[in-house]
Amino acid sequence: MATQSRYRELARHITALGAVKRALTRSLPAECPGGPAVVLSLVNAHGEMRMSRLSELLAVDVSVTSRHVAHAAQRGWLERLPDPADGRSRLLRLTPAGRDMLAAMAEAAVDMIATTLADWSDEDLEALTTMLGRLREDFGDCRAPHGDHPGTGHRAPAVRTPRPADTPANAP
Repeated sequence: MATQSRYRELARHITALGAVKRALTRSLPAECPGGPAVVLSLVNAHGEMRMSRLSELLAVDVSVTSRHVAHAAQRGWLERLPDPADGRSRLLRLTPAGRDMLAAMAEAAVDMIATTLADWSDEDLEALTTMLGRLREDFGDCRAPHGDHPGTGHRAPAVRTPRPADTPANAP
């Protein structure tokens, strides 16, 4: 079992990952800052949605969401369509130009990561990818398309299945 000092050290490292996220944001194309980039990613991941749902996913006020959507729509990356279920509402949909922008953003992120981690071994990259995936799974992804706690945007804790390294027979 990990000691409190290990959890404190881990908490410091996780908090410091903000620097990695900021570096990745700086790698975005100049015409697509972080807010609109996240909007495009969420609409891509979740499909058409109303502004209110997007605000929930972003966990920000509708006015902030509206500014990011306006930026993306002005550049042709998003379109606003009448909602067939409610004529007063609009659905946001990614356009082909929006998909192109997402591809450019993904390429820029991969290039930056590849350059920064060029001296890492394949085994180290695999270990980091596996552990980050496990961390994300265990914490749950609050932006997941299903499993949200109603009204909170927080997902129910994931049911963790033991992995070989977790079993007593393989414990140190």
